[in-house]
Amino acid sequence: MNAAGRYLSQATHASRALVDPAPTAPLSTARKWLITVSVMLVTVMQILDTSVTNVALPHMQGSLSAGVEEMSWVLTSFLAANAIIIPATGWLSGLLGRRRFFLICTVLFTVSSFLSGIAPNLTSLVLARVFQGLGGGPVIPISQAILWEMFPLHQRGMAMALWGVGIMLGPILGPTVGGWIADNWSWRWIFYINLPIGLIGFIMASVFVFDSPHQRKPGRVDVLGLALMVVGFGCLQLALDWGEREDWFDSRLVTGLAVVAVCAIVGFVVRELTCREPVLDLTVFHDRNFAIASVVISLSVFGFYASMLLLALYTQKLLAYDAWTSGLVLAPGGLGNMLSLLVAGRLVTRVDQRMLLATGCLINGVALTLMSNMTIGMDYWSLAWPRFVQGLGMGFVFVPLQTLALATVRMERLGNATAAFNVVRNAGGSVGVALATTLLARRSQAHQTTLVAHVNIWSAETAARLKGLAAQFVAQGTDPFTAERRALATLYGDLVNQARVLAYADEFWLFSMIFFGLLAIVPFMRRVRTEPAKPSAAAGERVEGLPVVGE
Repeated sequence: MNAAGRYLSQATHASRALVDPAPTAPLSTARKWLITVSVMLVTVMQILDTSVTNVALPHMQGSLSAGVEEMSWVLTSFLAANAIIIPATGWLSGLLGRRRFFLICTVLFTVSSFLSGIAPNLTSLVLARVFQGLGGGPVIPISQAILWEMFPLHQRGMAMALWGVGIMLGPILGPTVGGWIADNWSWRWIFYINLPIGLIGFIMASVFVFDSPHQRKPGRVDVLGLALMVVGFGCLQLALDWGEREDWFDSRLVTGLAVVAVCAIVGFVVRELTCREPVLDLTVFHDRNFAIASVVISLSVFGFYASMLLLALYTQKLLAYDAWTSGLVLAPGGLGNMLSLLVAGRLVTRVDQRMLLATGCLINGVALTLMSNMTIGMDYWSLAWPRFVQGLGMGFVFVPLQTLALATVRMERLGNATAAFNVVRNAGGSVGVALATTLLARRSQAHQTTLVAHVNIWSAETAARLKGLAAQFVAQGTDPFTAERRALATLYGDLVNQARVLAYADEFWLFSMIFFGLLAIVPFMRRVRTEPAKPSAAAGERVEGLPVVGE
């Protein structure tokens, strides 16, 4: 019996090792970078799909015979599912195991991509997009936790930088490659391209990724917390997505969603603070670095995503660029970001991270100030250069900010911390995009009212302008009466466009002030230092890679 028991025990341990491998010896450098590539592939797939879908919406609309309002669900359903699942990432990783949960997310995203591609109608496509959002949402926080735990502190900056370079391929390639695929093949191929990437990512992750030895499995399921989380974050995302289109609180639907979201999120916070086994452990915000970093990342992403949206709208709506050329305006930002990520990755453990972060905020403030000087006749390089500078600044924000935020978090709470960090990041991005479009409409109206008040058709300058325009139309064969009407309409159109330019300038100036304002709170964070490597860790000694926090 003893021999049989030992044999069964050995067989059980062997089967567990096959199903859920964990390293029994220090990881080799090769395996570390293979794991990095594995998680980066899946993350790139998720980011690429998000940016590609935007440019293919007109093609989907014609193919599925759907209206503009209906097609918005293709984007909204994905974002709402993301917002729902991300807060539960740490809890689900503990419940299912990090490796298993990551593989489930990869399979779910890949299969739902295939279902999106073969969707015969809009309902099927929206449902598939919901599952895409559920599968793609946890990928980024899980990847961050894996890399942060696997690399010692002096290597984490470069690891996160290289992972970030992979992520930046999405915004660079998405608008251009997605537009080309939709124009030359079919919109369905923007989903089919995920299949080989997802398959390779799944195989590599199943071979190389392992479970965290620090993660503790939750003892019970917090059903009430889960319900409040789903309702709260889901309604918040829907309210932000529909707010501008439905005129915000003049709409009963948006007002109702906002009220439900606030009540559910407040209840969720109270529940998580009082529950023994919370879905999202909010006590991580007691860490000063993490709390301040959460504020910085939410405001940084607020300004970054909103400015990207405004630049895309400006080039296409006012400068009449096509989607390809507009994407080429945004692409230099990704190139600048790649460059600064690599530089920041090498510097983050050698200099004060707060100095790098302040440099990034300062560069972003300057870039957005340059964007606020736009005119209706500016050329391509006058737009692309500030965008490159902005991307350059964001690399000096992301790398040191993650180091400052996560270095002092205990390993067993790392999965929860990365989930919470991404919750505030996503919230900042969603609010930024929603407010950017709202402020644009409001400021355009305000400037239009002001400009109209200063245009007097009896003034000599206005009369001369109208006379010149009318003469042009008459020369083109228009009768004098119609020419006068067309001249007046042209003058009004110029006035509206100028009001819009001023509105864009206002918003870019506002976003620049946000980044300059962040410089005031960066010094309140504590620098993270790395101690030199030691051959062994005796009792009472620090182990290489653990943070030493100093003022």
